[in-house]
Amino acid sequence: MRSIVIAAFYAAAALFLGACATSPEQPGGDPSKPGASGPGGVETKPIARVDVTKPGAISGPAALKDPGSPLSRRSIYYALDQYDIRDEYRSLVEAHARYLRDNPSARVLVQGNTDERGSREYNVALGQRRSDGVKKMLVLLGARDSQIESVSLGEEKPQSEGHSEDAWSKNRRSDILYGGEY
Repeated sequence: MRSIVIAAFYAAAALFLGACATSPEQPGGDPSKPGASGPGGVETKPIARVDVTKPGAISGPAALKDPGSPLSRRSIYYALDQYDIRDEYRSLVEAHARYLRDNPSARVLVQGNTDERGSREYNVALGQRRSDGVKKMLVLLGARDSQIESVSLGEEKPQSEGHSEDAWSKNRRSDILYGGEY
């Protein structure tokens, strides 16, 4: 009986390791190349990388205010009732995570905001999910948990006072504020 269990274990390990081996390129090409098809024939686009250390790049606290630096952009916008960070904002969050990783004394406050629609309780909860999502991504990219505080302001701090989709889309956001800005 014991030899059967051992043989089954080795067979399962061999199957697992065989599944982990590299396989020939699948139809559709390399999904990391622009215009390539990913799983299911869906066109995928690579996520842009931001290099804030390239020659000529402003570093340190000055980069936070330089309009040419991705660090000067501080807002991440969301679709209605969503809290996942869209691909177009991933490089922005990555740049802030790199800055936090390289500047351990820096501290940020991530404020989650919503538009005016929904109950107060729903908006506070959604704003918290938005700010927590940004915090989680910053930490996964190398920032320290102790550098980041996430709060929800719900609908209390609108960027636009209107009552239209254009105004609401500006209010569905997370804002990244560095120490001294809040």
